[in-house]
Amino acid sequence: MSERISAPRARGGVGEGSVALDDDATLHAMGYPRKLTRRFQAFDNFAISFTIINIISGIFSSFGFGMNAGGPRILVFGWIGVSVMVLFIGAAMAEVASAYPTSGALYFSAGKLAKRHKGAWSWYTGWLNFVGQVGGTAATGYAAATFIQAFIALQWHSYEPTAQQTVLITALIIVLQGLANTYTVQLVALLNRISVWWLLIGLVVIVSTLIVMPDDHQSASFVTHFANNTGFTNGLYGGMLGLLVTSWTFTGFDGSFHMSEETVRATVNAPKGIMRAIGYSAITGLILMLALVYSIHDYGQVASSSAPPVQILIGLGMGMAKTILLIVIGAMLFCGLANLTSNTRQIFAFSRDGAMPGSRWWHSVSPRTRTPVKAVWLAVGCSLALVLPGWWSHTAFTAIVSVNVVGLFLAYAVPIFLRLRLGDEFQPGPWHLGRWSKAVGWVAVVWILASSVLFMLPQVSPITGDTFNYASIALAAVLIIATVWWFATARRRFQGPVSYGRPDEVAAMDLI
Repeated sequence: MSERISAPRARGGVGEGSVALDDDATLHAMGYPRKLTRRFQAFDNFAISFTIINIISGIFSSFGFGMNAGGPRILVFGWIGVSVMVLFIGAAMAEVASAYPTSGALYFSAGKLAKRHKGAWSWYTGWLNFVGQVGGTAATGYAAATFIQAFIALQWHSYEPTAQQTVLITALIIVLQGLANTYTVQLVALLNRISVWWLLIGLVVIVSTLIVMPDDHQSASFVTHFANNTGFTNGLYGGMLGLLVTSWTFTGFDGSFHMSEETVRATVNAPKGIMRAIGYSAITGLILMLALVYSIHDYGQVASSSAPPVQILIGLGMGMAKTILLIVIGAMLFCGLANLTSNTRQIFAFSRDGAMPGSRWWHSVSPRTRTPVKAVWLAVGCSLALVLPGWWSHTAFTAIVSVNVVGLFLAYAVPIFLRLRLGDEFQPGPWHLGRWSKAVGWVAVVWILASSVLFMLPQVSPITGDTFNYASIALAAVLIIATVWWFATARRRFQGPVSYGRPDEVAAMDLI
């Protein structure tokens, strides 16, 4: 493949400059041989991020939290505001992805963009990305298990869900997703294509049903209704917590970046995949959010129920409620599968550069399936470990979600910040922001830092051992371990992304 794009570099906006689009040559220039198969087209790359963002999964799993932390005002206007902020983050990340299209994605680009201490910047970015992605896989599986039990309870009224059953079902889901990722890239790509249509058709079915079937809806002014049932007397604080609903939904769009080494014309298709996934999710998600909000009848009853979205669906009739629940469960399972795929590629790349215990083991690729099978099962094992506290804690889900959001967004912020600090020395790829690059980047970094602090604060009052937000402890534990490990041994052997030789040398190492 030796295609070139010859359009002139845009000035004052997003553009595609004159650059070679030979994927293998680009990878070789960064010092890596080709080990993974390039079978992802532009649509496949978009599909991985669109599926991980997964508006149906994100909104249905966190809608109840938003009803009690701000209500419709935050659910609707918070969605719009946070979506805009995420578009800034996505655009800044997409520019970096175009310059460094590797599976290492965030940690690799951090190491390349840093002027000094390249190894340290790369190290911490990689570990933040790792814990965030593990949190995403765990949280999505946990949400799917919760909704599966809600479906079972509707089908058999004697069934009573328990925390232990939720953990066990979550474990089964993640293991099955691990098995799917163990096989070929074609299978994962096919499932991701199916997931896009599942999401779009499912959205049409859900929204149409919520519009047509209820006898009446809330008035137009209902979107301004505010509710604060968090236990905190400060309404502003309670409402700000509700922004977690949108932020949780919009995690994982770095999946397009991580799949770069398996994507054709990655310098263009990976950044486009990021932006399209965020943009389409923002629009379709707002439609779904409005449909759910206007279908609420007895606000107090719905908000206080164990699964508010299910309570809304029951008002449509049991048959329709079960049908929609199956659509939601399917969306969550697709989301978890795509998230695990992205998680696996990050582990593969991080291990390839010797940054994880047993790196030789985790970055090996199966000669039969051409996939990093061992990395798949490391991701599965770590996700299961993060879910385990749910056996005892009722707030495990929101804690895991916070770990996912904070870990990932902080990992997003590092290469964006380093690119800003590099200034005009940064060499953009064919997809870039032109003169808007710095403004977009600074907005992205400021929002990430502010929201990350917010999401680690207590989310329920009174604060007890059962309601405490353990996200800060989980994140601190990872950073402490990474820091101790860094100063003990890693700083002497890990200097950032590894180059395996000159382009001609690494080309000879390609797996045919």
